Amino acid sequence: MAKISLLKNEIESGAYDSRFKRVYVTDEAVKAQHERYVSLADDFAKLFGEDRDARLFSAPGRTEVGGNHTDHNHGRVLAAGINLDAIAVAAKNDENIVRVKSRGYDMDVCDITDLEIKEDEKGHSPALVRGMCAGFKKYGYEIGGFDAATMSSVLSGSGLSSSAAYEVLVGTMLNYLYNDGKVDSVTIAKIAQYAENVYFDKPCGLMDQTACSVGGFVTIDFNDPSEPVINEVKFDFASCGHALCIVDTKGSHSDLTDDYAAIRREMESVAEFFGKKVLREVDEAEFKKNIPAIREKLGDRAVLRAIHFFADNARVLDEVDALKKGDFEAFKEYILESGASSYMYNQNVFSTKQPSVQPVSLALAISESILSGKGAWRVHGGGFAGTIQAFVPEELLSDYKNAMESVFGDGSCYVLMIRPVGGVEI
Repeated sequence: MAKISLLKNEIESGAYDSRFKRVYVTDEAVKAQHERYVSLADDFAKLFGEDRDARLFSAPGRTEVGGNHTDHNHGRVLAAGINLDAIAVAAKNDENIVRVKSRGYDMDVCDITDLEIKEDEKGHSPALVRGMCAGFKKYGYEIGGFDAATMSSVLSGSGLSSSAAYEVLVGTMLNYLYNDGKVDSVTIAKIAQYAENVYFDKPCGLMDQTACSVGGFVTIDFNDPSEPVINEVKFDFASCGHALCIVDTKGSHSDLTDDYAAIRREMESVAEFFGKKVLREVDEAEFKKNIPAIREKLGDRAVLRAIHFFADNARVLDEVDALKKGDFEAFKEYILESGASSYMYNQNVFSTKQPSVQPVSLALAISESILSGKGAWRVHGGGFAGTIQAFVPEELLSDYKNAMESVFGDGSCYVLMIRPVGGVEI
């Protein structure tokens, strides 16, 4: 906690470097934070004044690593926090008002004496602020007014969960400003999901918020979605000799709602064949015995998507086991298996409505030509358009990035690290 001028001097002098290192890992990344946080401190001073006791906060974006389209049928996922993050300079106020000004956006203002759901806020970021405050109160924690300037390197629409990072950032500020940091990261994730579902009015699972809040690798088992089993997976990604690349293929998500919905619908139709609601409740051996009858009733694609679910749900355990053993080569093989399953069986790499438009397929093909036998690649997130994920050996990183950006444009290949911590006060 420091006045803005002192805070800036401390950042620039390296006083916070050991704390930055815990979050950003490399010396190069730590140095890059100096200008970033000082610039945001200037934003705060212009908005809220120089003479405030301000503090620094950060919350990461996330990447889906394993378990593609398994969560909605109560399966397992493996996710991870990344080194792109939303950051804040914030200070308490005694007005019972929360003001959050994100660079490039209008200020979100929330009177926390009124935490009722506002219909006109649904779908807009003030609903997330109000929902986070309401969630903290609902869980029995303290809330209070604060002013914050924020900025984010988590790109919107990139599949890296910019909204979840924002929710967790607000939760992290409430945690440290008013609760002495005693609210655990999983609870903050659950509150963030509550804010998005109830106040923002967008259905979502818990994967994004959990990965952002916990950081590092984290596995989530949704067998009981009301009480998902969440476990951190200890693995030092910085030591494995690979970069994590997310490639934005710039494909449009418009007109793909039906494609996304069909995956869940067809998986659940197979479950209904057995009198169940979701595939997690179906015995895999029984499913295999009944494939002739299922394909006759529901068609081949529903069968193939169920095959993907069973395999990718089990594969998450293999991926976790490989990481725990420090066997990154085995881990990459499981990533390749998952990617192949998504492509062949889940069939969420391109839309059959636009067979001539296949940017994700093309990105995967280029990845294979460069990384075969050395790296790993797969579709990332929902699929059909958008992003792919690749684990790229450091010696191939320059070639890989150049190849991707020559096809999909400058800046389309994001070179990332797995961040070891989630939402934090610096």
